[in-house]
Amino acid sequence: MTVRTLRMQLALGCMPVLALALGGFAPAPKPIVPTKAVAEGQPRSASKSAPRAVGKATPTKAAWTAANIAAFDQILADRARHGLDRVEFLPAPADGAAPIDDSARTKAALDYAGALAQGRVDPASLHQVYTLPRPKVDLTTGLSRALAKGDLVAWFDGLPPQDAEYKQLSDAYLAFSAKASTATPVQAIPSGVIRVGNRDARVATIVEQLAESGYLPSSTDPLAVAPVPTPFSPTATMPTTPAPMIYTQAMAEALKGLQTDYGIAADGVVGPETLKVLNLGAGDRARALAVGLERRRWLARTPPPTRIDVNTAAAQLRYYRDGTMIDRRKVIVGEPGRETPALSSPIYRLVANPTWTVPKSIQNGEMANVGEEYLTAHNMVVRDGWIVQQPGPSNALGMVKFDMANDQAIYLHDTSAPGLFDRSQRHLSHGCVRVEDALGFARILAEDEGVGEAWQTAQDSGETSFVPLPRRIPVRLLYHNVYVDDAGKIAFRTDPYGWNDPIAEQLGFAKASAKRAEAQAIDIGP
Repeated sequence: MTVRTLRMQLALGCMPVLALALGGFAPAPKPIVPTKAVAEGQPRSASKSAPRAVGKATPTKAAWTAANIAAFDQILADRARHGLDRVEFLPAPADGAAPIDDSARTKAALDYAGALAQGRVDPASLHQVYTLPRPKVDLTTGLSRALAKGDLVAWFDGLPPQDAEYKQLSDAYLAFSAKASTATPVQAIPSGVIRVGNRDARVATIVEQLAESGYLPSSTDPLAVAPVPTPFSPTATMPTTPAPMIYTQAMAEALKGLQTDYGIAADGVVGPETLKVLNLGAGDRARALAVGLERRRWLARTPPPTRIDVNTAAAQLRYYRDGTMIDRRKVIVGEPGRETPALSSPIYRLVANPTWTVPKSIQNGEMANVGEEYLTAHNMVVRDGWIVQQPGPSNALGMVKFDMANDQAIYLHDTSAPGLFDRSQRHLSHGCVRVEDALGFARILAEDEGVGEAWQTAQDSGETSFVPLPRRIPVRLLYHNVYVDDAGKIAFRTDPYGWNDPIAEQLGFAKASAKRAEAQAIDIGP
């Protein structure tokens, strides 16, 4: 079998190559999740930091003047702006040790410059599949010139991302770090559902957490959180535990703001997922922000002006046209264990009324024991040993597929189960990206690319039809569980894939249990 034929067959499914390989077509590559060594907090020495670009010029000893040394010391002292304050780039010499020499200072300068320009951590050391373009910078030549001109501050300031979102995340990191250094450690709130009108001793702690996080004013009406009165008895002993308080509607409304920011159903009810967030402290949020800053340093500084960005952590899509966001919508992405990988891959054509060739991993797994009755009910036939679902509203790909040029069999598509978009937790697929109102989105893309009429004709035909796009539309599959939302506020999400820990540890943070999404078998769709 040629490589060309293999890729054509892989493209029929929607599983990453790993899953498809289980059907016998190719040796299975390693999973895209963090490797065991990294996930257990044991980073490989070779991947502790990203590879550095090397130029021909080498800073000379004479370049490290007293002024340059002072400037670099101040630059390192200010590294908290980038969430790198827990990394010692230039440790102070121990008592009795030789002072820092120019060689050590040059190495530290290049390490820090690389962390700002390309990231401290190499994403390729964490994921077997990572194809997002990374910055390319000649750091050695740049440092030499900055030392010669005496403008180290300006050179270092120009290395990290310069966009408004990065600055806003940086400001938030400084604020939460400062709060974490002075705040009392969070005491975990015990489990158990609380609804409006319930009297519960945990309410006082919940109010404190909401106020601490800025969701509830600290001057909340005391009547709204007043303890339940108890009959007075002169012989009664004073209680040793907090008296139960009433969980009010005002508190529920404040809680809805937190739930919205974390992608939890905004019902105002204190449930298991909400308690996971309430039990986070300022230090946890600072940690997530530091990881968010690091992930953005991995990315090329100038993204394509026309593109589709899918945030797989938040299960959201944004469409930019000539640098302006013109559309946003919900998506459904891979469940834990079948994670949607970090890819850069363009859409090159629209497929109207697609068929779905079931990947062998699903055919031999979830569908191993289905019979003719099941196949008929789901409009499926068997062709050359493959189960193929015919076009139609019940097709798992829905009414449109957005073909993408990658060899991981990952693409965007419609769905026959639109009700799943109402869920706050949308990590439910086998790896591909299901798009809310995909037909409407396809129409927008087709009209923007000048093929609106051809797309409408293809859609109306009822048959599987292909509409090539005059130019490819770049798609970036990103993983940002902290970001700036459409209202301009910092939004947090849990870490559904557990991908934050290995990054945070290499940034100097303690290991923490990842806040993962709950995998739920909803359907067999891609």
